[in-house]
Amino acid sequence: MGRLVVTAFVSLDGVHQGPGGPDEDTRDGFRQGGWTVPFVDETFGAFAAENFTRAGAFLLGRRTYDIFAAYWPRVTDPGHPIAGPLNRLPKYVASHTLTDPGWSPTTVISDDLADEVTALKERTDGELQVHGSAALARSLFAQDLVDALHLVTFPVVLGAGRRLFGEGFLPTAFRRTGGTLTDTGVSLQTYAPAGRPEYGAFDLPEDA
Repeated sequence: MGRLVVTAFVSLDGVHQGPGGPDEDTRDGFRQGGWTVPFVDETFGAFAAENFTRAGAFLLGRRTYDIFAAYWPRVTDPGHPIAGPLNRLPKYVASHTLTDPGWSPTTVISDDLADEVTALKERTDGELQVHGSAALARSLFAQDLVDALHLVTFPVVLGAGRRLFGEGFLPTAFRRTGGTLTDTGVSLQTYAPAGRPEYGAFDLPEDA
């Protein structure tokens, strides 16, 4: 049985929108796309390449699928550490509107997400990886379907844009399982969901 692993890029203020380029996602008038690019270095590249070696299949939201499908099939080297797995392995798209995906092998899933994803995990050898796809990721977290989160935090504050952990996100505790810091200050951390948060209060000094 495979594990469902989410990889998410966020700014210090939690923005996930348009990490890869100025025209990637301009919803709500967002004009700061491409904010991850200046921080990419050798350590980050090694993390990304190693991450993709564990993939057995990919689960993507419609917007991320369209972005990937417009770029990665044009990288035809089968030995490329990212393009190779993306072009070769099964891809599943959660969508009610996509009917004729042109990037093979792709399957559209539009029925009950929990049942579909549970079945995908059972038949995937390796990781069922989610990249980007914030709306899908939030839904997967809400149904306790995520086994691990790679949270990649870039040292930049954007002040605007859509946030991954926004209002209504299921309260979730996490346990850190690994991580490192790149020379450009990117925090590469891996977490496992650990149930609901616990709460408490600090005791005041008796003479306060």
